[in-house]
Amino acid sequence: MEELTNYKSMADGIAALMHPHAEVVIHDLKMQEIVYLANNYSNREIGSPSHMDEVEFAEGDRVLGPYRKVNWDGKVLKSISIVMRNSGGEAEAMICVNLDMSDMNRMHQVLGMMLGAPEEGCEPEENSENQSDKIEEIFRDDWHERINIFIQEWLLENRLSLQALGRREKHDLVIALEAKGAFQGQGSANYVARCLGLGRATVYKYLKEQRGSA
Repeated sequence: MEELTNYKSMADGIAALMHPHAEVVIHDLKMQEIVYLANNYSNREIGSPSHMDEVEFAEGDRVLGPYRKVNWDGKVLKSISIVMRNSGGEAEAMICVNLDMSDMNRMHQVLGMMLGAPEEGCEPEENSENQSDKIEEIFRDDWHERINIFIQEWLLENRLSLQALGRREKHDLVIALEAKGAFQGQGSANYVARCLGLGRATVYKYLKEQRGSA
């Protein structure tokens, strides 16, 4: 990749400016893997697959988004992806900026209560909604995102919080993830282990026991 050093500097600068709210991820589109993380709070690793090989970029594509994502801890992220091209005009990298909206959402709720109901006629334009839906659809195949969403749904269904999970509950969640095919992605077991605060060997043990009894 021609400009990886410059891309890294850009990522570090954005993360430093918006610390601790912004994470910046650099994807190598040729290798189809993450090559850099600045202020990593998504529990991903350098070398993890990008799953962007089926995304086609039009000649004029430069910025995709913003769109929403769900982090492993349930926090809502507002994300934007920037297509980076080499000197030949070929898309060689994707720089994704993930902004943790938790504090801003809380501020918005407080201001909303103070200022009252929003005025009528302030609905977002239909084109903007359609664009957001299209972008979210593009990135919906990211197995990190699918695991994050399933974890949050499982916690809600069982009336539990991630921080309060005991070993039994973590075991049950790993088995539930296995039943949904969550461990088919490369590196997914390591990712789940980090999200649940388990050792990688423990996750593999649970999976081995489950698969052996099936």
